[in-house]
Amino acid sequence: MAESTQGTDTPATAPINVPDKPALEGLEAALTQRWLDEGTYKFNPDTTREQVYSIDTPPPTASGSLHVGHMFSFTQTDVQARYMRMTGKNVFYPMGWDDNGLPTERRVQNYYGVRCDPAIPYNADYRPPAEPAKNQRDFDVVSRQNFIELCEELAVEDEKVFENLFQTLGLSVDWDLTYRTIDDTSRAVSQRAFLANLNAGDAYMAEAPTLWDVTFRTAVAQAELEDREVAGAYYRYPFFTADGEKIYIETTRPELLAACAALVANPDDERYQPLFGKTVTSPLFDVELEVKAHPLAKADKGSGIAMVCTFGDLTDVTWWRELQLPTRAIVGRDGRIIAETPEWITTDAGREAYAAIAGKTVFGAKEAVVELLTAADLLDGEPTKITHPVNFFEKGDKPLEVVTSRQWYIRNGGRDEDRRERLIARGHEIEFHPSFMRSRYENWISGLNGDWLVSRQRFFGVPIPVWYPLDAQGNPDYANPILPSDESLPVDPAADAAPGFDESRREQPNGFIGDADVLDTWATSSLTPQIVGGWSRDEELFGKVYPFDLRPQGHDIIRTWLFSSAVRADALQNSAPWKHAAISGWILDPDRKKMSKSKGNVVVPTDVLNEFGSDAVRYWAASAKLGADTAYEIAQMKIGRRLAIKLLNASKFVLNLGATENSVVGADLSVLGNPLDRALLAQLADVVAQSTKAFDNYDYARALQITESFFWQFTDDYVELIKDRAYGAAGETEQASVLAALATTLDSLLRLFAPFLPFATEEVWSWWRVGSVHRAAWPSALEIVGGDTTMLGTVGIALSGIRKAKSEAKVKQRTEVLSATITAGESFVAQLEAGLGDLKAAANAQEISLVAADGELTVSDVVLAPAEEPAQA
Repeated sequence: MAESTQGTDTPATAPINVPDKPALEGLEAALTQRWLDEGTYKFNPDTTREQVYSIDTPPPTASGSLHVGHMFSFTQTDVQARYMRMTGKNVFYPMGWDDNGLPTERRVQNYYGVRCDPAIPYNADYRPPAEPAKNQRDFDVVSRQNFIELCEELAVEDEKVFENLFQTLGLSVDWDLTYRTIDDTSRAVSQRAFLANLNAGDAYMAEAPTLWDVTFRTAVAQAELEDREVAGAYYRYPFFTADGEKIYIETTRPELLAACAALVANPDDERYQPLFGKTVTSPLFDVELEVKAHPLAKADKGSGIAMVCTFGDLTDVTWWRELQLPTRAIVGRDGRIIAETPEWITTDAGREAYAAIAGKTVFGAKEAVVELLTAADLLDGEPTKITHPVNFFEKGDKPLEVVTSRQWYIRNGGRDEDRRERLIARGHEIEFHPSFMRSRYENWISGLNGDWLVSRQRFFGVPIPVWYPLDAQGNPDYANPILPSDESLPVDPAADAAPGFDESRREQPNGFIGDADVLDTWATSSLTPQIVGGWSRDEELFGKVYPFDLRPQGHDIIRTWLFSSAVRADALQNSAPWKHAAISGWILDPDRKKMSKSKGNVVVPTDVLNEFGSDAVRYWAASAKLGADTAYEIAQMKIGRRLAIKLLNASKFVLNLGATENSVVGADLSVLGNPLDRALLAQLADVVAQSTKAFDNYDYARALQITESFFWQFTDDYVELIKDRAYGAAGETEQASVLAALATTLDSLLRLFAPFLPFATEEVWSWWRVGSVHRAAWPSALEIVGGDTTMLGTVGIALSGIRKAKSEAKVKQRTEVLSATITAGESFVAQLEAGLGDLKAAANAQEISLVAADGELTVSDVVLAPAEEPAQA
């Protein structure tokens, strides 16, 4: 099992140097610096694709708060990376920082006390106040460029904190392979990919209904939605047929009555079939509209007939599109009712009613409409209070509106059945761990109702690389955008003049305007394989790492990061971006609720690392299977710390017995003359085989469980059984056999534990070996002819039985056993006979009788030597 250490010119055999008092404290700082200095985890670019194992590391949002979830999921990835490196793979393990987008903007606004106004000129000498104003209304108002500079400044500081955390945790990242999703390289790659999509017809601009967050004043993609239960009420009021009949509808959004474009009912609903194709008039606003049939209408919901407003929700968008209804939008981007009376409201009464809601917030408009309905005696009964799910932006705190706006989209199969099926097929090119997570990917694609909206009305992000020519009247020609050259990327159309123009022609007739929007942060994060892999800049490197071997990530962003990455790779490389996807679960608090900053149940990781140590935290994280939501358990970390300390102390004991690197056996097993020693190494070979198989199946938790179970049997049973032989009581031959077994087992255990406990294993390795255990080879399973993998367990049970008898007699464990009887099945008796010498020595027994009989192994008739009388004075 011994392998030569890679990459070292030090002597082949290290002197034994075991500290008097081994400890975990201080290992993180010392070993992290050593690994950095020695380049222990550096990727070697002089390689082939077959030699490489590449990881598309998730770039954490550096502007967010540190929490234990970071330690949990990143440890799980690191465990697999360390295993692959030890199997001989050249591991490409980068680290990125997702520092563009809304989270950074919000943090900068609150941290510095600033607000961005693109109309304000740049101030090269601006510095934010030493203390931000308490009220946002008093924040400094700065230019877009000043705001971006502050974002970049703070992001760099935040990233240093994350980097320190991850190094303390022991991530075996190559810290020379780092990137930021807002740096020049990432912006150029993101813009280049967008332009490639545009040229291929995979990106397009359209004026369409758009989910809109009124707080952030930006469009929101379907993948960024979350439903939240909110209190509401159903309001019931009538529309009127030509002959005066009342047709009652029930709605939670009476404020959109002026935006109503039709009434809709299920085609099978006999109550309304006579009305299909006929017109009714809306109350208050006197607008004539048609009654339509559509299968999405639910006969058992409310009155069974609904008003279609443009737009109350996504169902309204579907009805509007499929029924080809007129657009009658009344909610502006600021979340208020537009001030000008719409052209479709033509009566004096209708205009008067509209004046009562014009300029109001959506909430204020609702109150006003209800008051008007009540005053006109049109409200039928009291509102019915309900709680119902409402769409929110995942980072927002107000319900989303649906507004009409001009936006950029990337085709993702939401409106294209062939592309949809192709992307589902891409999922079958990826091996999901656990496998059931593929269904989440497929279900998301199947449920898409539109293409991917990628433009955002924000400041800090990757600018959309497009300008528009202006005609003689200064109107933009959106159909013929001006595009940058590839060598000019990255560009900022808000600051850079369009190709062929100088800055003086900006916003001038026959001049140009720049697209003011930025790309959705996922539009850049979806390109992490291309960014870090060198696509479009270093094709040789890209060919060595792509498709990546592994994408690790959380299950909650399958719909966003994983799917969007598959969309981009499908369009740009005509392939899946990775071979494997390792999906981690959430961290839950003791009440089994997801930990999140908004719930106030987040644990700061630095406190945990300081209290228990990195190896203990890694043990907790690696004990959880992929895909499993896991409770935050201090008890599990304590177990991990105990394991790491035991590894130090057991290793010290083994090495102090005289085990050395030269004691480790390879192909020549002749030194192993004792059956118990051969049994130990046979069991070890089985552990190595099972652990290797588990790792190859991305079941690292199983590998840890197998290794840990064997370790405790090794320390609790084997080490106790062989002490006399190890000290030479049975002669040099027996001592050489046991030292070979001890050294070989310790050698393999350090390698088996290395992915999980990198600090403790590296510390022990340094006591008796050269180089780093993390550059040593993964252990291979020895073929132990005649080795009995269950013998140690049997002899260990017998020893425990004798010790139990001593405990019950309340005597010391070294008390001599004059005689004892062990009864067991014939196969167990044979094992006990082979290990009888070690058993008698460990139990301090003169005579042990072995009796073959059916049933469980039992220890009986234990006769103990009389307790020694205290010496008389």
